[in-house]
Amino acid sequence: MKKIIFAICVLYLFSLSGALAQDNDWYITRSTHFIVYYKNAKEDFLNRLIERAEDYYEEIAENLGFRRFDFWLWDKRAKIYIYDTAQDYQEGTGQPSWSGGCAIARSKIIKTFTEAPGFFDTVLPHEMGHIIFREFVGFNNNAVPIWLDEGVASYQEKFRRATARRIAKKAVEDGAFMDLRKLANFSPPTAKDAEEVNLFYAESLSAVDFLINEFDIDNFVFFCQNLRDKEDLDKAIRSAYPFMNVDSLSRAWKESLTER
Repeated sequence: MKKIIFAICVLYLFSLSGALAQDNDWYITRSTHFIVYYKNAKEDFLNRLIERAEDYYEEIAENLGFRRFDFWLWDKRAKIYIYDTAQDYQEGTGQPSWSGGCAIARSKIIKTFTEAPGFFDTVLPHEMGHIIFREFVGFNNNAVPIWLDEGVASYQEKFRRATARRIAKKAVEDGAFMDLRKLANFSPPTAKDAEEVNLFYAESLSAVDFLINEFDIDNFVFFCQNLRDKEDLDKAIRSAYPFMNVDSLSRAWKESLTER
């Protein structure tokens, strides 16, 4: 067992030493589960990125109660592209000005930039959350609503998790609340109102938090398994929760926001 642990440690250290290979104007550095592409990012930033990414690799799956069936090793490692500036990132990805990062889940690719606000605590765990969640429920599963996808990703941001309920509760009080059907039809990339975008993410996280913490993590895993296998949101809800469909779930979630 000690030999196995030692071998893993050697692999990790050897991977880190593979920096400075180049690929089409990108420098490359590697760790056990990630390949990082960068241009002018500083060494301390890259070291911290790799350390945090490796931590999140284990932490996010554990938070969601998911078992891994496909490990990110060797040619299956995730790729992280670090642009130098927000402008470079927007030009390279086509993302809106408010975006701090994006993920291509099927390809396990994350793109961001060095000065993205709250990168290590928000952008990185959020985008990794997208990939890990989609690996579990299916990349082409059209039954997965955007509020669930974004809610799971946002759930990985500890700071946003702490404020989401308060924002959603205030939306109920102010008459600005969006139920789950409205959230399912919301398109963050095309939205022009930053406050509305922030509300969408806060409510989506709040709904996921309701499913996980008002019931049980095992119920959430069972819900996600059924969503993966049946590709039907209402059936998946009925399989794991005391709700007939998304509308009854939405009503219960809204009511929970006003209870305390």
